[in-house]
Amino acid sequence: MNFDRFVSRPRSWLVASLVVLFGVLAGPGAQAATFQPLEIVTKSGVHVFSVEMATTEEEKETGLMYRKELADSKGMLFDFSPEQEVSMWMKNTYLSLDMIFIRADGRILRIAENTEPMSTRIIPSRGLARGVLEVVAGTAQKYGIRPGDRVAHPLFGSH
Repeated sequence: MNFDRFVSRPRSWLVASLVVLFGVLAGPGAQAATFQPLEIVTKSGVHVFSVEMATTEEEKETGLMYRKELADSKGMLFDFSPEQEVSMWMKNTYLSLDMIFIRADGRILRIAENTEPMSTRIIPSRGLARGVLEVVAGTAQKYGIRPGDRVAHPLFGSH
C-alpha cells in the first residue's frame, strides 16, 4: 500500500473543505480588500494612509457599513468621478468617522469630523468633490488635516 497516496487524499479533502467553509462564512459579497497608499500633505508634515477603494456602485453604497473597527492608518476612498456634489450618510455604520471631501485637483474641500454612527442625516460635500476619504473619527484633528491640504493618490492625477 502506498502510504503517501493515502495521506494526501485526506489532506486534499481537508483543504478543499476549509476553502468551501471559509467561502460560506465570508458571505456572498465578501472579498479580500486591496489597499493602496494615500498621502495627505499638511503644515505638520506628510501623513500616509492605506486605503480601500470604493469604485463600484455597490462598494460606494456599502462603504464602511457594519464594520466594528478601523485602524488609525486605514481608510476607504470613494471615487465619484466625474467631480460632483456628493452626499454621504452613516446608516448602518457603527464607527464614528471623519469624512474628507476632496476636489479633482487633490485639494481638500471640506471635512465632516466625528460623524454620528447609525445616523441617516445627510452629510453634503458643499461643493464639487471627486473623492471622499473616510477615516476613523479624530484623525483630522490628530494630524492637523484642514481644507486646502493636498491629497496625493492616483485618483487625483499628477501633482
